[in-house]
Amino acid sequence: QVQLVESGGGLVQAGGSLRLSCAASGRTFSRYAMGWFRQAPGKERELVAAISWSGRSTYYADSVNGRFTIDRDNVKNTVYLQMNSLKPDDTAVYYCAAAPTVVVTTRLDDYDSWGQGTQVTVSS
Repeated sequence: QVQLVESGGGLVQAGGSLRLSCAASGRTFSRYAMGWFRQAPGKERELVAAISWSGRSTYYADSVNGRFTIDRDNVKNTVYLQMNSLKPDDTAVYYCAAAPTVVVTTRLDDYDSWGQGTQVTVSS
């Protein structure tokens, strides 16, 4: 497993942008696929975006496709989520997670390491 720490959340107006970061510890970060999930009050945790170990393959949920971008820096052991054109429906706690596989995965059960989460609040 890897240890993950998210940062970059906050309060933003609708239409604004935020960039989340997730710093990972451990020498095998590049062997993990990474994902960003979110969970709003009363709702299930959902996958927002995922990226393969190399960064060449990505996945986006339909609700964020075209607005969010996931990328990673395997030298800095960090994965990012750039969020543009934010909407009130994007309000949630955002979690990064790591899966011990090199390919993109959308399966929640594949992710075995989780950060503590960072709050994103979008006001209307």
